Order: sequence, then structure tokens, then C-alpha cells
Amino acid sequence: MKIFPQKTFIFACAILLLLGSLSSTSAHEVNKSAIALLVAKNEAGKTVGTGSGFVVQPEGILITNYHVLVDAYSVKVYFPNGTQVDVKAIRKIDRVKDFAILQLAEGFYSTLELGDSSSLQTYDFTSALGYLSESVQENNGTVEGIVAQTYGFVLGIHPQAIADAPFIYTTTAFGPGFSGGPLVNKSNKVVGIATIEGRSINLAIPIQFVKPFLGEKKSFSFQELLQQDKNSKEAMYYRGNFYLYGLGDPNKAIDEFEKILAQDPEFTLAHYDLAVAYRDLGMQDKAIRQYERTLELQPNFPEALSNLGGYYFRAGKIEQAKDLFKKAIKVYPNFIQALSNLGAVLNKLGEPEKAIPYLKKTLELNPEFAIASFNLGNSQFALNRFEEAQKSYERSVELGLDFFSMHWKLYTIHLKKKAYKKAEKELQIILQMDPLNEEAKNKLSELPREH
Repeated sequence: MKIFPQKTFIFACAILLLLGSLSSTSAHEVNKSAIALLVAKNEAGKTVGTGSGFVVQPEGILITNYHVLVDAYSVKVYFPNGTQVDVKAIRKIDRVKDFAILQLAEGFYSTLELGDSSSLQTYDFTSALGYLSESVQENNGTVEGIVAQTYGFVLGIHPQAIADAPFIYTTTAFGPGFSGGPLVNKSNKVVGIATIEGRSINLAIPIQFVKPFLGEKKSFSFQELLQQDKNSKEAMYYRGNFYLYGLGDPNKAIDEFEKILAQDPEFTLAHYDLAVAYRDLGMQDKAIRQYERTLELQPNFPEALSNLGGYYFRAGKIEQAKDLFKKAIKVYPNFIQALSNLGAVLNKLGEPEKAIPYLKKTLELNPEFAIASFNLGNSQFALNRFEEAQKSYERSVELGLDFFSMHWKLYTIHLKKKAYKKAEKELQIILQMDPLNEEAKNKLSELPREH
């Protein structure tokens, strides 16, 4: 089972955000022989999920996410050279910080070296490795997968729902199935565990949380874990998370989250994902209330601040939205979505000059964030910086955006430049989108012809 992204709300009709290319080759070579594919099965032998992991001690000590083990009766581990072994025992789990240390069957294993996550700085290089779920094939008891590798940099280290459990926020993409895989630095030393897959933001557990427990000698079985997890709030949370993001079943997710809140009304993440479930069901008022409750419990939860700001923006509460986005950025200065959203809010408030620095920073952090290019174009258009606006709009089109308002503004720009053929093309696009648009028809008939 993998954890699915805790989605950040961005107010736009359509968004195409490219996470970065997946590749299995790089100038930065990591010891992929130590990267494991984990296949979790229930008591009936049915696969309940896959994840990734990595060996850190040659006698077979492997690190992964706790959530990869939820509902598993047994776990088999597969390595790139075709070797397959069973997990012999569980050495340590931390449900809150979401990591697990496993003991593999007796053998001698290739390893990765651990680094120092406490020394990470903003913009440091990072790379993630794991087994993409889509590439995992299981036939007649044989499982095969390919180790993929992605690249990016650190955006910061910040808490999310739990103040004393910060995550490494990184642009390095975590593909589906990367959960439990290593995040490495430029020296190929492990600095984190890939945990939450996002859009332009992905979250990893700092390896410093795990290091103190690597000498743990006590162990227990999956059967004991299943027994312990029967009443575990965290196990319920990851199940609900899977129903919501993996299976697209918000009603089943709500059942799990409400079970948690019956035990513990202050379980922040249950409120946060309950808001997403209500949003998916179109229950806007309930979603807003859950985001507000999340922030009552954890006022500096960056994603909750940005998501609630998105709702306020849509409801016309522009000043409240601006305040929330500003607070999210104060907590997390490189929060890509919040930076872009604040730029959009400032445009709406008629302050395009103030919007531009936020939008430019967004695009410095993620040049392929299409909506930020569009918002930047709006700022430049409002300031009569038409050449710049045209480039920003054209860039957003390249990235997949096709907003009605953008084509009207491009039409205006081309008309001012007397580029009548280009102006005509924009009007034709508008009419393709809205064939009954009388204004576009009239403008088209009035358009001068270039000689």
C-alpha cells in the first residue's frame, strides 16, 4: 500500500504540472542493488500493496515506511538482480513518524550508506529511487520491477501536522510506488525516506529519526503487528488515505477518519483528509470546517493554510485568502503553490506589481508550473507590459493551459501590435471554445486584413 498525495488546492480551471522526468540512469550513480521492492500479502496470499525499501546493514536490515506494512500478513522482498527473500521479522516501527526497520532472511546484502539529514540546506541536490507501481508485474509467483530514479532539490524542512516531526520538502518527484524508498544527497548517502507523493512538492522523513533505532535487537512478527494495528489510529488513517486517494472512494475514507476522531478528536491528519473527502463529494461547507479545525489544532500546517485560502478565494473572501497564503509562505518560504496562489490573489486585488515577485519565484522553483505562467501574464498585462505578457501566456499554452480569458488577452496584445493574422487566430480559438460568442464574431468581422 502506498500513501497518496495530500493534495494542495489551487484555484484554476485546469492545471498541467510536470513533476520531472523519471529515469533509471544518471551521472549520479547509486547502488541500486540495495533498493528493494516490497510486496505485501494478506493471510489469503493476496497482494494488498507494493512499496520500496533499502538495505542499510549487510546482515539484512532494511528501512521502509510503516504504512507499506499496514494489513500485511507477510512481506516478500525483491532485488534488481532477481533475488527474492522473506522479511523475517520487524525490528522497529514508528506509526507517527511512519518508518519501519525490518530484518530480512539470513544472508549478506548490498547496502546504502546513511547521510546526515540535519545538515541539509535549502536548494541542496536530492535524488529519489523506487519501484514505480506501473512497472511492477506479478506472474505465477514471480515479481519483476524496474528501479526508477528522479532528481530535484530541497525546498525546506518543515513540520506538517505534527510540530516535532518535520518533513524534508523536495521537488524530487516520488512516483507511485516510491513509498519507503531512499532520498539521497549528492554523495549518494541516504538523507530521507520517500513518504508523500505530491505534485511539485514531495515529502520525505529525515533519516535522523531512524538512525537511533538501527541497533534494535528485539523483534516481532507481522501477525503481532496485525493484532496491534486493530485499534491503531495510524493504521486507520493510512487505510482511509488509501481509500481516498488510491481507490477514489471518499465515503469509505470518511468512515475510517470518523472512527479515528471518535477515539481522538485532535488527530490532525484525520481532519485534514476528511476535508479532502468532503471536497470530493462536493460538500464545500464541511470541507471548509475541517480545514478550519485542522488549523485550530496546528496553526502552521502549510498545506491546510493554502487549501483553506483556496476555498476563501473562491468564496470571494479575498483578503482572508491573502492572509492565509501569506502565513503559509511565512511558515514555508518556498511553498510553490502558495506563492502562485498569492500572486493570483494580488492580481485579483488590483496589485499586479506586488504579485510579480511571488510568481517569478514560483517559476524559479518550478519552471513548468503552468498556472504561475498564466498568472504572471495577467500581472504583466495589467501593467501594459504586453511583450512580457505574451511570452508568459505562450509559455503557459506550451505547458497545456487553454483558458478562455487568456485568448482574449492575446487577441488584445496582437491587435495593439497590428499583428492581425495572430489576432484572427486567437478569435478563431475563442469561437472554437464558444461558437455562439457574438463579441468574437463581431471582432472577427471588424478585423483589418494584413496586406
